[in-house]
Order: sequence, then structure tokens, then C-alpha cells
Amino acid sequence: MEVFNTPNKVIITCNRRLSPYLEQEVKDLGFQIVRSFNTGVEIKASINECIRLNLNLRVASQVLYEIKAFRAKDPAELYQHLLATPWEEILPFDGYFSVTSNVHNETITTPLFANVKVKDAIVDRIKDKKGVRPNSGPELNKAVVHLHWMEERAEIFLDTSGETLAKHGYRKHPGKAPMLEALATSTILATGWDGKSPFVNPMCGSGTLAIEAALIAQKRMPGLQRMNYSFMHFIGYQEDVFFAERKRLKEVTEKTNLPKIIASDIADEAIEIAKLNARTAGVEHLIEFEVCDFAETTVPEDHGVIMFNPEYGERLGTHSKLEVTYKRMGDFLKQNCKGYRGYIFTGNPDLAKKIGLRASRRFEFFNGKLDCRLLQYELYDGTKEK
Repeated sequence: MEVFNTPNKVIITCNRRLSPYLEQEVKDLGFQIVRSFNTGVEIKASINECIRLNLNLRVASQVLYEIKAFRAKDPAELYQHLLATPWEEILPFDGYFSVTSNVHNETITTPLFANVKVKDAIVDRIKDKKGVRPNSGPELNKAVVHLHWMEERAEIFLDTSGETLAKHGYRKHPGKAPMLEALATSTILATGWDGKSPFVNPMCGSGTLAIEAALIAQKRMPGLQRMNYSFMHFIGYQEDVFFAERKRLKEVTEKTNLPKIIASDIADEAIEIAKLNARTAGVEHLIEFEVCDFAETTVPEDHGVIMFNPEYGERLGTHSKLEVTYKRMGDFLKQNCKGYRGYIFTGNPDLAKKIGLRASRRFEFFNGKLDCRLLQYELYDGTKEK
């Protein structure tokens, strides 16, 4: 089964509410969208094209290449269909693989049981053909097979990503309540920031927003941070395809005429963590870090984007300290950021009311399971108050 050069159904997944930003990324790479849904998009591509997708996407979670779709009422039918699949042509007999799944079938009480049936079918098939049993386990650092089984419809995919693409590989020091990298990128894309004007991030925490802004401005893809993907562990992988794409991405990275990016936090420790993360991402030199109260953050005399990701507090009932903070954020935006577009990302609508400004737009996101909003404020031109 030659999968590296054979176009087939590919599902690219993402976290909920990120699919509009993922769809645009995929289109920008020249792919035609077959279908969009709440947690991803469908296209047609080969695994060699999936290599390009893995290296270029900022918002995605997994890139899944379908190898078979069939009907299965129960685990026994699932096993028989998978036993008839030529796994010996896909997975090295002396290799390692893992199985993930998304299962809703009345005969299955736990997805782990479905995973075991998939694993058993693969191992039994390869042992029958090669006389050797490949190793398997929970780690996602080698070949990964994914089962999607809804009612009686089953699909089996090669997960070409392995570890999620939503984490961009630079955050070795997460800090306090960090924002997922794919979510941070999506909020920046939602602002329509041009990547050339200033980007200001008070209350930067571990620096994720500022780092993602720097990566976007530099046209530097997060895939350059990784040297291990699941596609490397399938039969037929040609490393020259991977290294050619890495070389191309390095060549298109912008090194001059980059915007001013400012990140501030009142905590020395937060700024140190942010600097370490920025250094790992290769963008520390592009960000001006400041230790100060957010109201003292430098705002360049220019038009740009200023974005806050403050604490949310409790969903029900607010804390008086945070109420004061949210009001001060509103005052700072109104008085110090004229000519900018201001953004506040929050999961607490009661605290949002304390900002004291009328939002011109509201973008819906989830941060984990928390329903959140990115609030946009038009801060009209005028003489900035110092």
C-alpha cells in the first residue's frame, strides 16, 4: 500500500472554534477544502503533502490520512476488517506504533477496548506475514494509527503528526495558566494584525502571545521546532521530502523590517520564563520585554494591536481585585492607546463589563472547556497621553 504519493481523504483537526483560522491556513497553502466542521477541515492529499501540512500549520492539532472506511457493528467486525488491511506494507515489522481513537458505538464502553482491538489486528496481521510482532504502547513518538468509529461507520487513519501540532515546541517553561499556542495564534489571526505594525502584549505571562506574534511576523513556522513526526515511521518515508520543506521554510523566514513587539509583566519571574521560551522559539531578539505594571507598558507612537489575556477569576461571581484590574485595563486602553485596536481575551463576562468600553466585535473561542470571548475595541486617533 503506497501512501506517500497517493492522494486520499485527509482530516486536519483543531480545537473547537479554531476551524475558520485553520481553513484559511490550509487554503493559503494551496489546498482545496472539501468540507469544514467545528473541529477541523477535510481535504484530499498524499502523505508527502501531509508532511508539508505538518510543517506549515499553526492552528492544527493532527493531520490524519485515511487508509480505509467500512461498516462495523461490533469489535469482532472491526477486528476482521483491520486484519484484512496490509499493515505489513505500512508499518515496519520491527517498529513501534500506538493507537488513538474517537469512538461512539453502543458495543463499546471504553475507547481503550477499541484501541486494543485495533492493536491486536495490526499485530496479528504483521506477525502472520512477517513472523515478528511489532511493539506497541501509549507513547505518540513513533507511528500512530487513529480509529474514528461512529455508530456502525468506522474509519482508520494514519495520524501523520503524532504529538499534537497545537503545541509549538518552544514552551519548556509554561508559567501560570498558559494559553495553548494554537489558540494564541488564532486570537492574533482574528485581529487581522498585519505583522508589520507594533504588537503590544501587557500582562504577557509566559509570553505565548508575544512569541506567536513574532513567529507570524517573521513568517517562521512552528514546524521548524520539531524533528520527529509520526510520518517518519511509516514504510516509504523519504527524508529528503521533509528536509527540502524545512530548507524552504528557513529561506522564506523574514529577517529584516520586522515590527516592534513589546511584552510586559509585573512579575520578574514571568518575564524570565517568557524570555526563555522566546529564546527556544528563536525570537527573543524580536521582543522587547519590560518588567512593570501593565499601565506603564511602552506603547509606540504608531497604529497597531494591543492585546491582554488577563486572569478570568471565577465564572460565577467576581473578585473585587479583578474588577479593579479590568477597569484599569479599560482606562489604559482609552487613555494610552489611541490609534490602536485593543483586544481583551476573557472567559468572564461579568468582569468584561467592568472594562468600561463598548466592544466593536466579539470573537468566540474556547480555552479548554471555558467559553471565552476576544473583545475588540476601536481606540480612536488623537494625541496619546503620556
